[in-house]
Amino acid sequence: MAVHPTALVDAGATLDPSVEVGPYAIIGAGVVIGPRCRIGAHTVLEGPTTLGPDNVVHAHAVIGGAPQDKKYAGEPTTLEIGAGNTIREFVTINRGTVQGGGVTRIGDDNWIMAYVHIAHDCIIGDHTIIANAVALAGHVTVEDWAILGGYSLIHQFCKIGAHAFTGMGSKVNCDVPPYVVVGGEMSVPRGINSEGLKRRGFDANRIAAVKRAYRTLYMAGLPLKEAREKLAEQAQSDADVRMLVEFIDRSERSLLR
Repeated sequence: MAVHPTALVDAGATLDPSVEVGPYAIIGAGVVIGPRCRIGAHTVLEGPTTLGPDNVVHAHAVIGGAPQDKKYAGEPTTLEIGAGNTIREFVTINRGTVQGGGVTRIGDDNWIMAYVHIAHDCIIGDHTIIANAVALAGHVTVEDWAILGGYSLIHQFCKIGAHAFTGMGSKVNCDVPPYVVVGGEMSVPRGINSEGLKRRGFDANRIAAVKRAYRTLYMAGLPLKEAREKLAEQAQSDADVRMLVEFIDRSERSLLR
């Protein structure tokens, strides 16, 4: 273990022997850090927080702080971070609340850029990119492979579907379906994330099916109920469209239309 002599590590923290801790970092009780993690200078980690293997936390990040929720009364809620995440400078990630299930959860292989805020009870999937100064309010869900452009603001309880993309400065106050690109001060749909799908190995036929589903949802002039019925027909032979239908079915806020 390589812990800089100026770092403060509480006796109640558990660090794998391979962990590196930079100058003036503070690691509190109840923090568990897995193999090969690197903790940058002046970083603060508060518990109960668990980091899996191979995470890199850059300087001045504050990870595992108490939720910014007036209902929070000191309960031992948690933050769980998976493997292989990059967390850049000045990122803040809060623990969960009892009312929200008690846990904030970050998956694997996420790229979280400088000054991002991830509030209490957020659930982040795998392989996401959350660009500089994005702010997620409480109870937000971001599914696998989503990309949030810089300065995007996501309202509490919103869901961002897999492979979705928010443009720079987007303000999102509705659920964003999988594959959809949104942008604007109050975000509106602007097509599908076709370039992202290509990079992830979607072939022309899969992308064409997603585009057809987008036209059904956003360009056919159908009420949501009717659009959902037509999408369900398309989904019978297409797993990508099926994921879109399942997202619509579990949406609890209004769907971005």
